[in-house]
Amino acid sequence: MNETVITYALYLLTAVPMTIWVARTLHKNGRVFLVECFHENEELADSVNHLLVVGFYLINIGFVALYLKVVQDVVAVRGVFEALSAKIGVVMLVLGAMHFFNIYLFTRIRKRDDRRPAVPPVPPTYRTNPEAH
Repeated sequence: MNETVITYALYLLTAVPMTIWVARTLHKNGRVFLVECFHENEELADSVNHLLVVGFYLINIGFVALYLKVVQDVVAVRGVFEALSAKIGVVMLVLGAMHFFNIYLFTRIRKRDDRRPAVPPVPPTYRTNPEAH
């Protein structure tokens, strides 16, 4: 096995478990945030949470697979570490960017819903007689 193949193996053995760990963490801890965003509708929050995790896996593992190729030949152990750190760093930045983008979207949804009245206006309790004036 040459250094390029070793880099590929180490990259996949690092990036895929990291993606799975991040997805599980977001799924577990994001539920509370989603329940609040969806006004205590736990069924909807759980459904959206599950769909977000599926999309997260598809996008990130797809990105990891597409980003596998090393453009330059990897030479020696130093080259393995340099290529691996660059690739893992980019994957981590993409994971973080996706996380903050999702938080931004759901915060906007929550703020938009907070501007709407929670209940319809209260009907008048009495009427005035317009002819009396």
